[in-house]
Amino acid sequence: MVTFEDIISAKERIEKYISVTPLDFSMKLSKDEMNVYLKLECQQKLKNFKIRGALSKITSLTEEEKERGIIASSSGNHASGISFASHLLGVKKSKVFVPETAPSAKIEKIKYYGAEVVQAGKNYDDTHKIALEVTEKENLTFVDSSSDVEVIAGQGTIALEILEQNPDIDIIVVPIGGGGIITGVSVAAKHIKPEIKIVGVQTAACPAMVKALADKKCYLEYPSEESICDALVGGVSEIPYKMAEQCIDRIVVVDESKIKQAITMLLLEEKVVAEPAGAVGVAAIISYPQLFKGKNVAVIITGGNIDQDLMKQLIIS
Repeated sequence: MVTFEDIISAKERIEKYISVTPLDFSMKLSKDEMNVYLKLECQQKLKNFKIRGALSKITSLTEEEKERGIIASSSGNHASGISFASHLLGVKKSKVFVPETAPSAKIEKIKYYGAEVVQAGKNYDDTHKIALEVTEKENLTFVDSSSDVEVIAGQGTIALEILEQNPDIDIIVVPIGGGGIITGVSVAAKHIKPEIKIVGVQTAACPAMVKALADKKCYLEYPSEESICDALVGGVSEIPYKMAEQCIDRIVVVDESKIKQAITMLLLEEKVVAEPAGAVGVAAIISYPQLFKGKNVAVIITGGNIDQDLMKQLIIS
């Protein structure tokens, strides 16, 4: 399981490599005595939060593990973080598997820093299985995107920044895919401020964590309807599932239409570029304003690597 000490150790290892991202007040979303702040991980290096976990993991590897090489599966952002961190820290071989449908904006970032990119599988669950098979064959070190202590600890450093930037935050709103980021954020935030609430957000197309908790079963794979949130489809991971009851106070589910509305609002009103998975927290504010009334709310905008065609389509429509 992940501890606060793991997160502090991760911070010490990665802080010289990452940016402290802004926590910006949103005039558009703040109303009814609700103050909303946007934690702009979309302005992090590589335009997403995943670099934190990738650096945390790779800085914890032995020289032998780095020499052997690493492998990962990802919808795109974790893979770009692995590629960047491998390049920065001298890992000679890094191989990343992404779905056949991965956005070109994410693939370009992965390739730029030198990792070998393999597009395989119709969705993330398929891709993950293929990557694990190759891991065994090639004897590489697998870096899980959301069920690895060091990776989750790296993501948890976001909460350290939020509460340093604004100690009065009452609620942190976090997207849930595999569950890594909400686990790390919660462990850090609740250690510093036990009364803080952590609200997770899933797309209605793939409410895997909601179903897992309801059924008391960890769905490592989960079917998804068509969704623009490529980073939030598929199953939940083992560590986040096991820690969910202590880490997550509530999960809300948002429709794809609200996610599109949130992306457009962020772009046109806040001048913030958010990919679909990064905008689900704002979609939650739009969909369930009564949950946040009278509170100081931090919404983590996890990434900004939106597909160009999708951005154009949303603006025009």
